[in-house]
Amino acid sequence: MQHRIPPQAPADQGAHRSDNDARLTDELAAVVAGARRRAQRDGDRHVDSAHLLHSLLEYDPEVRAVFDDGPQLARLLGYLVQRSIGYGLRWQGAVEDSGALPVVAGGREVEGCSPLVAQAMERAWARAVGRDQRAGCVDLLAEIVADPAARAVEVLGRAGVDVGGLRAAIEGGRSLRPLGPSGR
Repeated sequence: MQHRIPPQAPADQGAHRSDNDARLTDELAAVVAGARRRAQRDGDRHVDSAHLLHSLLEYDPEVRAVFDDGPQLARLLGYLVQRSIGYGLRWQGAVEDSGALPVVAGGREVEGCSPLVAQAMERAWARAVGRDQRAGCVDLLAEIVADPAARAVEVLGRAGVDVGGLRAAIEGGRSLRPLGPSGR
């Protein structure tokens, strides 16, 4: 069996951190590295917001706590797993970009990321600077779901997550209220 993705060099596996990564918490740096690995495994050239959402949910308990609903979280993870085994094939070869965002973030590309993700990372860094901290996982989640054209927003909607309620929950520092029996 021939593999679609060539073996990664140690540098591609997160052995070094770029200047951009230095602005991330250790947890968020692990999430970004996981999203990069997921994108490579999926055969995607760029990390998109759905890759990041999947890694955020996998690696960070604070992000999972925002959802505060076992069945909703399970449904969301189910959609993300489906995406990684074929659901996202229609996205392969297409770069995620809402059209409203520049292709570069802060005057330079964020290596291996879609333009939408690069801009979300820049905004997450800016959020954290306001608190005199490095960007964390919830900062990035907030910025990913801020763009209605994000693939993560599409996945959240398909899983029955009220994206507006999610944004409000993040901004208010509380958990998303569980959905009713109808899923709404």
